[in-house]
Amino acid sequence: MVFTRKLFLLCASLVWLFSCSKRNYNIDAESAVDLPVEKTGLFKRASAPEALADTAKPQLTVAVDTAALASAKHKNKKRKKKKKEFLGYQVKKGFTKKGNGKNTTIEIFYYLPKYIEPSQYAPAKYYFNTRRKQMYRGTPAKVSEARIPHGPYKKLIGKQVVAEGYFYLGTRHLRWETYNRNNILLTKTHYEKGFQRDAIINYYDAAKTKIKEVIPYSEGKLHGEYISFLTDGLKAWEGQYDKGRKIGVWIEYWPFRNRKHFEYQYPESAEAEPFEPYLLREYDRHSTLIYEHGKLDKRPAVKQ
Repeated sequence: MVFTRKLFLLCASLVWLFSCSKRNYNIDAESAVDLPVEKTGLFKRASAPEALADTAKPQLTVAVDTAALASAKHKNKKRKKKKKEFLGYQVKKGFTKKGNGKNTTIEIFYYLPKYIEPSQYAPAKYYFNTRRKQMYRGTPAKVSEARIPHGPYKKLIGKQVVAEGYFYLGTRHLRWETYNRNNILLTKTHYEKGFQRDAIINYYDAAKTKIKEVIPYSEGKLHGEYISFLTDGLKAWEGQYDKGRKIGVWIEYWPFRNRKHFEYQYPESAEAEPFEPYLLREYDRHSTLIYEHGKLDKRPAVKQ
């Protein structure tokens, strides 16, 4: 009896075991993931993938929106600053600096990227020497080392502005003002592309294409830069007037290549004590200095 009862319980357990389903109906068929099959010997069994190491960084794939990138580039182009221009010419900004402390001199200016020859008739022409890092008045010896100022100009000593105005193709333009170290206005002159606004300009021809001389006037008086020309446009004379009087150095030129011939010395200002002008320097046809007052005299002896 006891054996029979044990056998009955064993059979009942086996029937119950084989009657259970192997499928898990709680898993959604659409979300079920097949596990990789791992081979071991003659048998195969499903195994879970190995976990990433703790030090591994998750890799994210970001979709690139090409349309958005193109739009961003377009906006950046719009934001890009336009090239600086002054009176129809593209310009770049430059500056010079020399000295130290309170006597530091700074010049801030704009210039043309490419060399353009200033007007041959302008009484005064300026250029910036890239090798010496300095602004000069006159004609450059080497065009490759010259930059023509064009646009706003300002000169400071320390923090005080002592001169400001505008350049037009290497000549003074519009209003120019000078100040002392106490910010007191010293001079105010108006220019028009190198010529003083009130200057009298005489011509050789009725069409007014060949300038004979430029006589500077300010407030009804001879004041400023005088210049005269030969018929071919070369310089004949140039110098300065101050309140109706000749001042400084006056230059007479050879009739070719704008080369200096004589330099005559006058008082430094209208207020200075007057004296008879004298020959300061003389140059030969090759621009060689042959005479300097009180220092040098290589002039050929005058034949009797």
